[in-house]
Amino acid sequence: MAHLKVHVRDNNTATLICPACGAVKHFAADRYRHSRHTISVRCRCQQVFSLLLDFRRHYRKQTSLPGTYEILSEGGVGGGIIHINDISRGGLGFTVSGLHRIEKDQELQVEFQLNDKKKTVLKRRMLVKSVQQNSVGCQFEDAAEMERALGFFLHS
Repeated sequence: MAHLKVHVRDNNTATLICPACGAVKHFAADRYRHSRHTISVRCRCQQVFSLLLDFRRHYRKQTSLPGTYEILSEGGVGGGIIHINDISRGGLGFTVSGLHRIEKDQELQVEFQLNDKKKTVLKRRMLVKSVQQNSVGCQFEDAAEMERALGFFLHS
């Protein structure tokens, strides 16, 4: 059975495109918000696949971008090389190779280059929201100030 991830919009609707025949279906996903996020779906072409509903506020794009970080919080020392795994309008997720001193609620400066046509370099202040071993989740400190290049990158 094939797996398909679908982003649920703020109005609790989602758009499903059948991977077999390309049929488009818009549906209400609010009844799944507080229960199952994975459902089994059968298209009109009889293809059956598993659908994973993503209720995040912002669409998260999978990436593979190198970058660097520096700890800005008082008492925080260090920095290093990171690998950005995903990015959204609200933040990004990355992994750190080796030992690090990143902790939840620290402020970081992250710098990375998009793989867009202009090879845009972004340098952003981030707030660490989660740390699980070498995986770190951060939120942009001022998401309203998101660069146009990042917006175009997310929708390309």
